[in-house]
Amino acid sequence: MSEPVLAVDPLSSLPGYALRRAANAMMAELGARLAPLDLRISDASVLLLIAGRDDMTSSEIGKVLDIQRANMVPLLGRLDAAGLIRRVPIDRKSQAIVLTGAGERRLAEVRAITGRFEEDLMARIPAPHRPHFVPALQALVG
Repeated sequence: MSEPVLAVDPLSSLPGYALRRAANAMMAELGARLAPLDLRISDASVLLLIAGRDDMTSSEIGKVLDIQRANMVPLLGRLDAAGLIRRVPIDRKSQAIVLTGAGERRLAEVRAITGRFEEDLMARIPAPHRPHFVPALQALVG
C-alpha cells in the first residue's frame, strides 16, 4: 500500500506550493508540445500576442508578458532569425513587431497546439470547478 501524498511531500497541502508544482508541470507539458515547432513557450506567447496587430513595440510585449528587456532581445532575435517576425516603423522612435507570412503560418500551428493543450488542461479540472478556475487564477495575479 502506498503512503499518502502528504506523508511523502508535507508541502503538498500548501496552496502556493501546489500552484507552483501545477504550473511547472503544465508549462513542461506545453513546452514539449511546442518543441516540434522549434518554439519555446515565450516564443509562442509573442506570436499569439502580436497576431493581427501592427502597433506593439518590444517594450509593450515585454510588459504584457512580464519579460525583462534583457530577455526580450534574444527572444525577438530568435523569432526574427526564424523569419517569423519583422519590425515596422510606427513613428520616428518606435518600431512595431509584426508577424511575417511565415509567422502567420506558424501562428496557426501554435493556436492548434495551445488550443488542444488548454482543452486537455481544463478536462483535468473537475467539471463543477471549471467555471471558477480561470477567475481564481486571475484573482491571484491581481
